[in-house]
Amino acid sequence: MCDPNLNTPSLTVSREVLRDVMERAGYVRSSIADAELALVELISNAWRHGRTPSPAVAITVEGGTVRVVVADRSSTLPERRTFTELSESGRGLQLVEGLTHRWGAEPLKLGKRVWFELDGFLA
Repeated sequence: MCDPNLNTPSLTVSREVLRDVMERAGYVRSSIADAELALVELISNAWRHGRTPSPAVAITVEGGTVRVVVADRSSTLPERRTFTELSESGRGLQLVEGLTHRWGAEPLKLGKRVWFELDGFLA
């Protein structure tokens, strides 16, 4: 759960940087919107569940694929949750999975990184 004493990461700045990178690479607006929503979900998870006030974000574009990586301090790898129709949370990874072509998580010496990739859809 979220600790109110932690600073919230700058979702606005992260989204603006991702949007700028993807616009410069020639991605269509719908792909940019999908990537922004997936990024916000990963940052929010890193903040909430990874208890990391400032998750590290890396964005690369190579060969028509944008890759976004969010690293946090928690060693617990994300898992898709089971939820009911009345559940208030637990759908985030399904959202990321539905918006992107691939996603995954990798343990680090200290924490983990969670990533997603979007292919093509250039303007």
